[in-house]
Amino acid sequence: MGLDAAYRKLTGAGGRLFADPQPVPDQVSFQIDNTSAAYYDSIYYKLHRKDLQPVPEPRVEEPRVDLADVLEAEFMTAITTAKKISFHAVGDTGAAKVNSFQTAAQALEHEANVADAMVRDVQVGGAAGPAFFFHLGDVVYNFGEGQYYYDQFYEPFRAYDRPIFAIPGNHDGMVFGDKPDLPQVETLTAFLRNFCATTPGPSPDAGSVVRSTMDQPGVYFTLDAPFVSIVGLYTNVLESPGVISSQSGRYPVLAGDEQLHFLEAELARLAPARKAGERAVIVACHHPPASVDAGHGGGSGLARDIDNASRAAGFWPDAVLSGHAHLYQRFTRRVDGREIPYIVAGSGGFAATQPIGGLPKTPVTVGEYTLDKPPIVEFGYLTVAVDMTGRDHHLTIAFHDRSNTRIHDTTHLNLRTGKILAR
Repeated sequence: MGLDAAYRKLTGAGGRLFADPQPVPDQVSFQIDNTSAAYYDSIYYKLHRKDLQPVPEPRVEEPRVDLADVLEAEFMTAITTAKKISFHAVGDTGAAKVNSFQTAAQALEHEANVADAMVRDVQVGGAAGPAFFFHLGDVVYNFGEGQYYYDQFYEPFRAYDRPIFAIPGNHDGMVFGDKPDLPQVETLTAFLRNFCATTPGPSPDAGSVVRSTMDQPGVYFTLDAPFVSIVGLYTNVLESPGVISSQSGRYPVLAGDEQLHFLEAELARLAPARKAGERAVIVACHHPPASVDAGHGGGSGLARDIDNASRAAGFWPDAVLSGHAHLYQRFTRRVDGREIPYIVAGSGGFAATQPIGGLPKTPVTVGEYTLDKPPIVEFGYLTVAVDMTGRDHHLTIAFHDRSNTRIHDTTHLNLRTGKILAR
């Protein structure tokens, strides 16, 4: 994958490195064959697969990241001058169901193609292109092991010359063990090492790739960027549903409800800037609040928690992004006179899944969410753009296929009126 050196910005704030100077072609086999699926049969996993894992506390009381502390100054100036910002988002990028050369080459094609398409966006766009990638979880399968980070993350995105932020997915936090009550490693060990390091630097899991680790303050945090804030949540390790709170004692391991309080506080903090027309506000979580994929269904408790936090803050986010279900789905939530897009994009390369019972016809109502069009079973990714020029500011979310030649679906939201303009 050759990139014009004119588009390279290899150092970010604080000396961060985002990409290799001369990235080699896509690999055709794993350096380490992934055999971790066997651990689904371990005693520990069988006994604890329905248990939540504890959520690591953030390093700071107010877990936030300012993009200006990560991206170099000339990019920040270009963004603020243009009054526009765009970024990538997608989940479930890991390609892991392989243990031989033949299946590895086949599986790698999907993630490599998605990553390559995102790199081309960066190359073509330059300083006006995507400013970062917000990963929606499931970076590494099957149990978030550090030894698989090179093949599933660092190598595919070795030429992605922008910051990569991430919230963990359920596979990133799962643990297995050889004895009934002894996990092999603590939950999220490798994720914390690669995305929540104390300071950015080389990762022991990156092999020869020179991308710096990210120094997010925790597995849930807010990314504040020009014209947009993203409140990222960690929805824990169950296959379904996603969970961010104790749900009135149902999940005692989360008895403190820290994430729920965090979400409410962040929405309340961001409300004045949003109402003043200064920014869009997005909530990101790995598990979807609504999904028609029964194998990766929506979580009613998660949906209620987001609703309750929004009502308590007196402010609803402009959009909710999630992954987990390995396809693309677009829902609309209508509340308090606003239309909120709920986008599911777990199409980053792991596996495309057909919803159980086939593709539903639209419109389909799932609780208070309306599925606006049939799901798209295709590998691809999102570009999210906020345009603050003109009187009516806009949030645009587009789903691209992995060939980088087609936009399958686009949602335009008028941020002033809260109405979706095109479907």
